[in-house]
Amino acid sequence: MRGADYQQSGMFSYLSPEERVREDHPLRGIRRQVDVVLARLSPRFDQMYSSLGRPSIPPEKLLRALLLQMLYSIRSERLLVEEIDYSILFRWFVGMNLDEEVWDATSFTKNRERLLEAEVAKAFLKEVVAEAEVQGWISNEHFTVDGTLLEAWASLKSFQPKERKEEAGPDDPGNPTVNFHGEKRSNETHESGTDVDARLARKGSGKEAKLSYTGNLLTENRNGLIVDAEVFQSNGTAERDAALLMLEQIPGSQRVTVGADKGYDTRDFVAECRNLRVTPQVAQNERRAGGSAIDRRTTQQSGYRLSQVKRKRIEECFGWLKTVALMRKVRHRGVFKVGWVFTFAAAAYNLVRMRNLRQSAVPSA
Repeated sequence: MRGADYQQSGMFSYLSPEERVREDHPLRGIRRQVDVVLARLSPRFDQMYSSLGRPSIPPEKLLRALLLQMLYSIRSERLLVEEIDYSILFRWFVGMNLDEEVWDATSFTKNRERLLEAEVAKAFLKEVVAEAEVQGWISNEHFTVDGTLLEAWASLKSFQPKERKEEAGPDDPGNPTVNFHGEKRSNETHESGTDVDARLARKGSGKEAKLSYTGNLLTENRNGLIVDAEVFQSNGTAERDAALLMLEQIPGSQRVTVGADKGYDTRDFVAECRNLRVTPQVAQNERRAGGSAIDRRTTQQSGYRLSQVKRKRIEECFGWLKTVALMRKVRHRGVFKVGWVFTFAAAAYNLVRMRNLRQSAVPSA
């Protein structure tokens, strides 16, 4: 019998979002891990907010919403708020009832700025890593480091001489005509008027130069989880400088190993690693002037060959961050905000990876 197409509206519903999300939904495992982390960060949130005034959007809901934006590749806060409004799944993950009014996109962005001004992303990643350590998924001895270019939210047209000459007004204020052919441009003489922290960089010889930042990761070799993340201004030494900074922050005094590609095969980097009680298992660059800084004392070890195999897993992290979390071209300006979002995206990657690890550990029925 054909069912009738009833069109009813204005009816009350007694179903909660919890009842509408199936038990085996992938977001359930992530939500449980996120709630544990946010409970640990609650004292920090208490210090960030005043006890007076009107209640703002809870920071826990803001962070859950930002996680959804990265997990589902939502390109803007306005679209995110719109999807939270009509999606039962998103409402459940954020922690909102079906009849609860969703925030305005402008209010969401203004409240988010409070989190961007604090080291919340670093603390969030640290707590996620601590939870992974409790589960035994983190190696505290063997690591990998690498960096990649993150395209800045700025056009090459904005890359102008620092000492600008007085010129006539642009033909189109919104999209002026700029002719820089034949002009020698460098980071020493030019800067972006849109994002002053962005630097002109390219991935290699013959590649197109773009205004970029350098995103750096430190991963452990057991399951490929991200242990630390840093964003530096792009220059010739940004990746190595960030690597040393992250290696210096590894807790404990035991000797550890770090794998890396040929770009890290420099005498200064290798020497500094050894000063930090870190064994550099870097890929040899025989073409470098003066030869490789890695000798046979390192390369003949079986651990060196294993590290070179394991280090390639860091590319999976960069691939997820750039494609799913939309970090290929960042939507924020300034090295601090870009670093905040990049670090938070690294924590989101860990949550997905940890969910998969937990699922693989559960025996099938």
